[in-house]
Amino acid sequence: MSEIQAKIKTFLFKFFGNHDLQPDEDIFALGFVNSMFAMQLVLFVEQEFQITIENEDLEFENFRTINSLANLIERKTAILVQ
Repeated sequence: MSEIQAKIKTFLFKFFGNHDLQPDEDIFALGFVNSMFAMQLVLFVEQEFQITIENEDLEFENFRTINSLANLIERKTAILVQ
């Protein structure tokens, strides 16, 4: 597990502590996400990884799993490095 994935899992653990969330588990399908939590998740990603989530990034596919979140963050941070 990458450092990015570990940070995401740690954040999610605060909310889903009784569930050992796997990197490819869909948090929407599990019923863990409501609109308020979705906003908290976006804020966490922006603050923790110092990136801006743009409107075009706000797709379910980017936020469904730990892996999809990590991929989004890696894409966004790669843009910043260039």
